[in-house]
Amino acid sequence: MYVPAVPDEAVRDLARAREDALKDLNAARFRLKALLLRNDIRYTGRANWSAEHCRWLARLVLPTAAQQIVFQEYVRTVTERTDLLRRLEAELLEQAKTWRLSPVVEALQALRGVQFTVAITTIAELGDLTRFDTPRQLMSYLGLTPSEYSSGERRRLGGMTKAGNGHARRVLIEAAKAYRHRAKVSEQIQARQQRLPAAIRDIAWRAQLRLCGRYRKRLARGKHPNTVAAAIARELAAFMWAIAKVRPVPA
Repeated sequence: MYVPAVPDEAVRDLARAREDALKDLNAARFRLKALLLRNDIRYTGRANWSAEHCRWLARLVLPTAAQQIVFQEYVRTVTERTDLLRRLEAELLEQAKTWRLSPVVEALQALRGVQFTVAITTIAELGDLTRFDTPRQLMSYLGLTPSEYSSGERRRLGGMTKAGNGHARRVLIEAAKAYRHRAKVSEQIQARQQRLPAAIRDIAWRAQLRLCGRYRKRLARGKHPNTVAAAIARELAAFMWAIAKVRPVPA
């Protein structure tokens, strides 16, 4: 059983607070959009919550005074939740500078889809990944392995067990969706890999080659996108384990 040290638990609490803030923000945005749809008001721009979208919201006037009050309160809530999320993310960045597990967090960002928040949430929840003897043990702990139903000599695999750490599992599934496109080392990934050893960059590239291909093949076979993302997340965890072996936690 993993029992985090006090500094590790503090970072975990901060990462979970950031996750809660993101959920609250998404809920606030949903309520605002639902209000507008009920009044047949639709944004036709390219991206929601962009600067242009926010300017469009500021120009809106709803049919009645009561609805305008509700609208303004919902906009205010979205703004407050956005500010809270930014503060927590900034604090996570600050805390990571002196955290003993920071080298592993930095190394995991070599992987596609594994930005800072994904990496620090994963390590804050799981600790030293090398405490798992094999990648399969890590996958099982995350609840990403298929459930199994056996009867006599018959063996049938079902969906994910979801028996492990839900916080880490959720961010990994979101990260896995980045592999739906062709393998490519973008400018953002290059910047994250700049100070990392060649061995870690090589693992990250092998992950792209394998996971991008498998993502597209599974979709082509008609698998549901959520099922595909979970399967890719399972393999992504194995590549994380491999990187942690190269970049061990300082004593």
